[in-house]
Amino acid sequence: MCPGGAARGPSSTAVGQRRACASRRARSTRRAPVLDTAIHANAMTEPPALSVMLIVPDAAAAVAWYEDALGARRLWDLGGVAGLELDGAPFFLHEVNPRNPKETSPDRAGVTSVRVEVFVDDPDGLIERATRAGAVPGTEPRDHDLPWGKHRQGGFVDPFGHVWSVGDRSPLERHA
Repeated sequence: MCPGGAARGPSSTAVGQRRACASRRARSTRRAPVLDTAIHANAMTEPPALSVMLIVPDAAAAVAWYEDALGARRLWDLGGVAGLELDGAPFFLHEVNPRNPKETSPDRAGVTSVRVEVFVDDPDGLIERATRAGAVPGTEPRDHDLPWGKHRQGGFVDPFGHVWSVGDRSPLERHA
């Protein structure tokens, strides 16, 4: 039931009923709808997740390499598109689609405009593992002096042309 009126149609939850009432109020007053903070707070119970979709020439080969070289775990594989995770951090692969010329793999383009950043407990170990599996060494791991202290970082280029920077977890902390 909407405040001050009779029930307006079926609603299985209080949230659904609040939404329906807010929608009817907005339509009836012809004003811009006001965000119901109780609904908004309940709508997002987890923070958003940000990830990357790496375009690769051969998705099956890329899945195998990331599993072997980085220890990634396969979440799902649709053949040409796959979801992986590295210690709980998801990333995705998509095979080059010739019908979409706006997306290509760095090895075909000859350049990349994105650097994949990964933060781990042992940056040297992950870089070493990747290069043993065929990645091209990038920046040698070294300590950087930053306002919050030391940050260790290095990198590699994977066999598909993607540039990876691998560092410790210090940038993930708040340093206000």
